Amino acid sequence: MSASSPWGAIALTLQLAAYSTLILLLLGTPLAWWLARTRSWLKGPIGALVALPIVLPPTVLGFYLLVTMGPHGPVGQLTRSLGLGLLPFSFAGLVVGSVIYSLPFVVQPLQNSFEAIGEQPLEAAATLRASPWDTFVHVALPLARPGYLTACVMGFAHTVGEFGVVLMIGGNIPDKTRVVSIQIYDHVEAMEYAQAHGLAAGMVVFSFAVLLLLYTLNPTGRRQRRTPA
Repeated sequence: MSASSPWGAIALTLQLAAYSTLILLLLGTPLAWWLARTRSWLKGPIGALVALPIVLPPTVLGFYLLVTMGPHGPVGQLTRSLGLGLLPFSFAGLVVGSVIYSLPFVVQPLQNSFEAIGEQPLEAAATLRASPWDTFVHVALPLARPGYLTACVMGFAHTVGEFGVVLMIGGNIPDKTRVVSIQIYDHVEAMEYAQAHGLAAGMVVFSFAVLLLLYTLNPTGRRQRRTPA
């Protein structure tokens, strides 16, 4: 039976997207910096692993996350031994799944921005005896600002639109794991097409607004895409 009000699902979705985006930026920044700067042979395998959610069916990713975080999986056994319980069918589990599923949509824009900086600004900072940390904070981060805008918008929007992963990991628990995409599915199953249409139309408007914001506030990316190689 579907819920009568969508506001709980909307609030939960926005909360999930906010937490996931913040964690993605914290984890994605050092990872993207390493991928942009390293010459290690591990760059290829790790880059492919980061990009895997782009081509992997969400249900496949959700299934393996469910097994890994379940009572017999390594993560599940670890969280139980720490007294944290199990992550599946909880909001914390949704956050973990969302972070993994949306990782490439944050890491790749940041990596591209870091790579576009080039060596000259970093070498100039080094000649002024700036430490690696100062160089990163005061040179690399400001120059990578367009990438951060893209990463924030895409990471947030991608989390809002998730379905397969959150359904596999979180199920359909009202006010706990039922996000907007699952609420729409519930309405369709119950043949409540008017309610489904309202939420689906809202998602279309939201997606268009996200892309419009991205293309309006990040003209640098548009110019780079139009510039021939």
